[in-house]
Amino acid sequence: MTVSHPGGTFTAEPSPGVRAPDPAGPAAAARERRAPRPAGAPTDPREGVAHLSPDLWERANRLLVRKALAEFSHERLLTPERGADGAYTVRCDSGAEYRFTARVMALDHWRIDADSIVRRAPGGDGSPEATDTPDALELVLDLRDTLGLGKEVLPVYLEEITSTLASSAFRMAGAQPDAAELARSGFQAIEAGMTEGHPCFVANNGRLGFGSDEYLAYAPEAAAPVRLVWVAARRSRTTFSHSADTDPGSFLRSELGDRVLAAFHAELAGLGLDPDDYHLVPVHPWQWWNRLSVTFAADLARRDLVCLGYGPDEYRAQQSIRTFFNASEPERHYVKTALSVLNMGFLRGLSAEYMEATPAINDWLADLVGQDPVLRATGVGVLRERAAVGYRTSHYARAAAKGSPYLKMIAGLWRESPVPRLGRGERLATMASLLHTDADGGSLAGALIAESGLAPAVWLRRYLDAYLVPLLHAFYGHDLVFMPHGENVILILRDGVPQRVLMKDIAEEIVVMDADAELPEAVERIRAEVPEDKRLLSLFTDVFDCFLRFLNGILADEGTLAEEDFWRTVAECVADYQASVPHLSERFERYDVFADRFALSCLNRLQLRDNRQMVNLDDPAGALQLVGTLENPIAAHRPGRVPR
Repeated sequence: MTVSHPGGTFTAEPSPGVRAPDPAGPAAAARERRAPRPAGAPTDPREGVAHLSPDLWERANRLLVRKALAEFSHERLLTPERGADGAYTVRCDSGAEYRFTARVMALDHWRIDADSIVRRAPGGDGSPEATDTPDALELVLDLRDTLGLGKEVLPVYLEEITSTLASSAFRMAGAQPDAAELARSGFQAIEAGMTEGHPCFVANNGRLGFGSDEYLAYAPEAAAPVRLVWVAARRSRTTFSHSADTDPGSFLRSELGDRVLAAFHAELAGLGLDPDDYHLVPVHPWQWWNRLSVTFAADLARRDLVCLGYGPDEYRAQQSIRTFFNASEPERHYVKTALSVLNMGFLRGLSAEYMEATPAINDWLADLVGQDPVLRATGVGVLRERAAVGYRTSHYARAAAKGSPYLKMIAGLWRESPVPRLGRGERLATMASLLHTDADGGSLAGALIAESGLAPAVWLRRYLDAYLVPLLHAFYGHDLVFMPHGENVILILRDGVPQRVLMKDIAEEIVVMDADAELPEAVERIRAEVPEDKRLLSLFTDVFDCFLRFLNGILADEGTLAEEDFWRTVAECVADYQASVPHLSERFERYDVFADRFALSCLNRLQLRDNRQMVNLDDPAGALQLVGTLENPIAAHRPGRVPR
C-alpha cells in the first residue's frame, strides 16, 4: 500500500451554490450556498406519506408477520405447535395466538402461507378470539419476553419494524415489474427493484435517521439521482491511501474531470487556502446536512474542513445504502461514504483508521485470486477498493472511545465498477435478485432459468460453479472467508446463465483464519482467531443457511426444482470441487462440509440483543449466537454414501 500526500490535484467542477465570500454578509452568502433540493425529495409534505394507505399497510404487515414467524421459528425463538388439522399455532406471552399453515423444509426453513395467518387476541375471559389482519408491531409486543427485548432495545426495534413496513408499502405503491421483466432489465433497475432486504433479518430496512423526504431522495428503491457533496480536508488530519497501481495525481482527475478539479482548486484559492494542503472527501448529502455541518462546525470554522458543494455526476444509491453507483459515467468507480444512520444493527460509518489499510487489503486479495489457478478457472473477480480517504477529528478523537460513531463520520472510498468487466452479450445483476419474487409470487431466479433454456438443475450447477466453488477454494486452499451474502456478490449473466461472480466490499468483510499465514504488515488487520469448531460456519451459515436455504424454498415452491434435486446438485458441486484438488484432502477431512449437522447461528438474536451494535467487529466469532444444530441437507449425498 502507498500512503501519499499528492499536491495540486484536488479541484472540482463548479456546483450550484459554490461561490466566494459574499460582501452582503454571511446570511446572504449562506442563502447563495444552500444546495439544491435532492431530486427525489418531495415539496408537498403529503407526498412523503402517500404510500401509507390502509390496503398497502395491511399487505406489508401480513408479509412481515410471515417473515417474522418463519425466521423466529427457524432460530428457535418460537416453537409452533402443529394441530390435528395440520395448521400451526404460536402461543405468545400476551396470551395472543397466531395460527397459520406452513411447509417446513430442509434447514428448518419455514415456508408460511401469508394469507393463512390469523391472530387471536385474548378475550375478556382470557380465551383467544380472532382479530383483524396480523400486525407486525403487535406481534413484537406479543412476543416481547420471548424475544428478550429489553426496555432500551424494544422501542428502537419497533421503530425499525415500522420503517421496514413503510419501505415495503412504498415498493408496493410503485409500478412493480413482474419477475420476468425485471430479470431482463438493466443493472441499476434490478438494484432498485428488490422488494426484500437481507433474507434472514426481520427488521432489515430500519435506516433510522432518514426523514420521509430523505427516504425518497436516498433509498435505493426510490432510484432518485443523487449528487455527492465534496469536502476538502486538511492533509495534516487526513490520510489518503491507494493501490500500488494507482497514481494518486491522476486518479481523482479521472473520477471528477479536469473542470471539476479546477473549480474546486479555485474555490479553495478564493478562500485564501492552498489546495496542496487538502485532500478531497466524498460525502453523502444526508451526512453533510445532518452531521458534518453541525457536529464539525469547529473544524469548518477553522478551515480544517471546507465544503466545496455538490459534484456534477449523478449517482444511484445501492442496496447497502451508503454506496453509490455512478449513473452519469458507469465505468467510473463506486463511491462508498460514511453515513451515521442506524440500519440493521449498526450505524453505517467509516473510520479513517480502516480506510488507511483498505487499498492494501484489496491489492493482496486481488493478487491471491490472480495467482491461484483454481480461482482463476472459476472466473471470480474482485472489485478492488482502489483508493480511500479518512479525516481524523481533533476534539472527538481525544474524547471518544475506539470504535465510537464519532470517529466514523468523515471517510470515503472508491471501488471499481463492474461495467468494464463485461464481455459481449453479458449483463450484470446483484445476486440478491435471485431471492426476489414479484407481487404474484413469480421469482427472478425462475425467470432466468426460463430465459436460459437449461434444465433447472443444470442452471443451478452453472450458478454454483460460479459462486460456491470460489468460496470453497478460498476456505480450503487459503483459510480465507468472505461475507458472501447477496448484496456483496454481483452476477455476470449471459442469456440468463451465471458466467462468473464479482466479489465486493472486501476490506471490511474478509477474514484469514490461519494464525501462521504470511500476511503483509498492512494487511494484518484481516487475520482473526476463529475456534476450529466454528470455522466452517462461514460456509454453513453464510452460504447454506443464509442464502441457498431461501433459493431452494423459492424454486421448490414454484415447482421449478424439487428440494431433493436442489441439494443433490449442491452436493455434486462440492464433491466435484474436492475431487479436482486432491492435495487438499486432509483439509476436507478436518473441516467436513458433508457433516451430518452443523451449529445453528442466529442473526436475529444478535439484533434483538443489541440493535445499535450487534457485533463487536474486533471479535466477530465471539459474538455468535449458536442455538442447537441443523441437519446438513448435503450430508445424505456424501460421495460413497449408500442412499437410504
